[in-house]
Amino acid sequence: MSLPRLALAVIGDEIGPSLDEMISFCGEHEVRRLDMRTVDGKNLLGLSLEQGSTIARRLEKEGLSVPTFVSPLLKWPAPGKGSEGGPVDFAFDPADCPADDPLVHAFDMATVFGAEKIRVFSHLRYPGYRPADLIGRFERLADLGLTYSIAVEIENEPVCNIGSITDLAEFFTALTEATDPNPPPAQLKPLIDIGNAWAVGKPPTDAEIAQLAPLVDLIHLKDRDTTAKRTVPFGDGDIPWSAELTRLLTAVATGAHPVREIHASIETHCPQDGRNATARSVAGLRRIAAEIGVEVV
Repeated sequence: MSLPRLALAVIGDEIGPSLDEMISFCGEHEVRRLDMRTVDGKNLLGLSLEQGSTIARRLEKEGLSVPTFVSPLLKWPAPGKGSEGGPVDFAFDPADCPADDPLVHAFDMATVFGAEKIRVFSHLRYPGYRPADLIGRFERLADLGLTYSIAVEIENEPVCNIGSITDLAEFFTALTEATDPNPPPAQLKPLIDIGNAWAVGKPPTDAEIAQLAPLVDLIHLKDRDTTAKRTVPFGDGDIPWSAELTRLLTAVATGAHPVREIHASIETHCPQDGRNATARSVAGLRRIAAEIGVEVV
């Protein structure tokens, strides 16, 4: 059995804030895919489509593709709900979006960049959350995904309601039950972030990976020093990544509809030394993939 290959991407602003820094890094480290979130500290969701188009044309000229718009969609309080507080990385106020409907604007922006995927969240965590709370909102995102032919990637993020892979599995269970006897919308995908799961002390179980793996086409990669409780370059921490990747990719390969390629996006989260940490992360992924016999392209 051959495991799916990994299509390497890096999130641009993990390298540095400017487009020049992102582009030069890709040339230096033979990376051909940039997942885009912010440029010069401004989230793409807060830019006009004309501004986004200028950035997209520059990347295309440099031979770089943007597989995923790493949007901040739903990384804000749910209507009528507060939040449990705490710092929020790359927080976004939908009032800062130049369009009337941030959801539509996000898909328009993803289209400008030629992205085939869009990352979304699950609203900032609030007391009394239930997976069923999100069904209606994600049904609308699924409709937009179908209209634009873009996959909607739901990430487990600690400050949000879906904070762990356990939460992600529970949401997809609730979604399946809500849509029965019809299948859940094919546009909705679990964006598994194993590093985030370890950060909240809930490493994924075999059952959770087995449930979600047949739907996975994108993963985020970061590493942790769990003793110091901080993020470190991929491959430098104590998350057992060889085992985690082998388990996930094996489950993908043995699913009902196996795929040959999974997008693997490095989300370094080491802002104190972003460029060097991302370079070490790229090298770490290539080393670990070679150890387990997985091709990185």
